[in-house]
Amino acid sequence: MHRPYRKLAVLLLAAGAAALASAQVNVPGVPLPELPRLPVGADPVTGTLRSTQSSLTEARRLRVRQLLRMERATVEADPDGQPIVRQQVGALSPTPAALERARAAGFTVLRTDSLDGLGLSLVILQVPERLSTRRALKQLRELDPEGQYDYNHLYLDAGLQSGTPAPPSLQSAAAEARVTSTVRIGLIDSGVDAAHPVLGDASIVRQGCDGEVFPASHGTAVASLLVGRSDEFESMIPGATLYAADIFCGHGGGSMGLLAIALDWMARERVAVVNISLVGAKSLLLNGLVRAMTARGFLLVAAVGNDGPTAPPLYPAAYPEVVGVTGVDAKRRVLPEALRGEQVDFAAVGAGLLVADVGGGFSEIRGTSFATPIVAALLAVSLQSPDPAKAREALALLESTAIDIGNNGVDPSYGKGLVGGEFHPGRREET
Repeated sequence: MHRPYRKLAVLLLAAGAAALASAQVNVPGVPLPELPRLPVGADPVTGTLRSTQSSLTEARRLRVRQLLRMERATVEADPDGQPIVRQQVGALSPTPAALERARAAGFTVLRTDSLDGLGLSLVILQVPERLSTRRALKQLRELDPEGQYDYNHLYLDAGLQSGTPAPPSLQSAAAEARVTSTVRIGLIDSGVDAAHPVLGDASIVRQGCDGEVFPASHGTAVASLLVGRSDEFESMIPGATLYAADIFCGHGGGSMGLLAIALDWMARERVAVVNISLVGAKSLLLNGLVRAMTARGFLLVAAVGNDGPTAPPLYPAAYPEVVGVTGVDAKRRVLPEALRGEQVDFAAVGAGLLVADVGGGFSEIRGTSFATPIVAALLAVSLQSPDPAKAREALALLESTAIDIGNNGVDPSYGKGLVGGEFHPGRREET
């Protein structure tokens, strides 16, 4: 048995574990700018080296500012400064009468997506030209006080990567070393470079972008931590099938509309554990989707974010139904840029590793994005199909294996403790 997978099995068994789509529907993407790649520790404005904590803390804020400045025609800020699609409002399962009132008030239905796996629907409404997006949302809530309306928020990734050269001779593992597994895990992120040597033999089922493939660094990195494999690379669950939904489609962020479709796809495919290394605003729409997923026994595992220890909570990790993950360094110290609070459920390594990057190379990573797949993989091993009772058992089992490295008991920095043991996925630089 492959070493990381064996460690996972031993970890879970020691705690008493007993056992281990339909057609693509796409929402038109918003043309978001791609930001320049920076070395880990570089100032996001000047490019000069500075502390990694401050560069990570400022990175997402810089991206939001660039979105607002460069894409004024399609992107604006909500009252909290979070990016939204301009002149659009989403409605979760509105009644026919509510939609009629909206049309009478001048709103236009841009698209309706039936989220059959969740028993919901999502309607994206175009705001009348005479109204601002903020005023339009207020008016819709007044017209339908019982309805669920919110902005079409944009969600960004939560981590930094710095490119490094590909190793001179990286070959796929021999067939006899392959781990056969029935484990399945979901990933909602940017695109995955399945041609990378460590992912070439991986079983990847794709969704999103009308079937087009847009490989991206962040999605590729997280995918490699989950299912990558080679003679020189270790992932958490090699041999597992990865269900990868790309909600970025080559752009700099993913909309609420695309995130909803991706969650519904996971529900229809019955992928019990879904990794979401994305962060963004609190949303009534996302809250409804999260509750629908978790009520059906799915586990959503999300990064808490890197905006700093005193920053406001980021979502979806901050929803109580979601498993929020923070990152630690090699010395088991929480990353200083990681958010703190009740949203932190578990900690895992989130710095100092080399992961797959687009084009066959590797990147050094840092951030809560990259701790999240460790937790998601551990849960996927023990939860093979969505089931509320078994989901609770999987969480309890993981908690029983966690190492308390903060204050006694649950604390806002490490949650219930460190999971994953001493195993750190990825590729190490030779010393």
